[in-house]
Amino acid sequence: MTTRLLPALHEGHAPIQLHGAFDEALEAYQAWTPGTDEPQVEFEGHMIPISSVFGRMRTCTDILPWRIEADVLDTVGGKPLSGGERTTTYADAAIVLRALCVDRLRGDGDVRLAVR
Repeated sequence: MTTRLLPALHEGHAPIQLHGAFDEALEAYQAWTPGTDEPQVEFEGHMIPISSVFGRMRTCTDILPWRIEADVLDTVGGKPLSGGERTTTYADAAIVLRALCVDRLRGDGDVRLAVR
């Protein structure tokens, strides 16, 4: 499994290299044409599917930088990621983005997002 190639989180925190991989995975998702293979990003010499990057970050409690949050909001149609009650984390964005990847891989055209 490719997630084994990604470093584990430490008490909810991701290494900076994983933050970079998340940003690259987001850019790859935004450029992904439906009906084509899932994009991959390079991480420490290995090609990793973007859904694996998002999957690894689903429990990351690090605060999502505003610039990346704005890109994610553009991608999901402006729906708030954290319910607006607290600061948005990488986990908030990763959960939504991984779900979008899974839906796209299944060929589901009508994706419904639920904010937790």
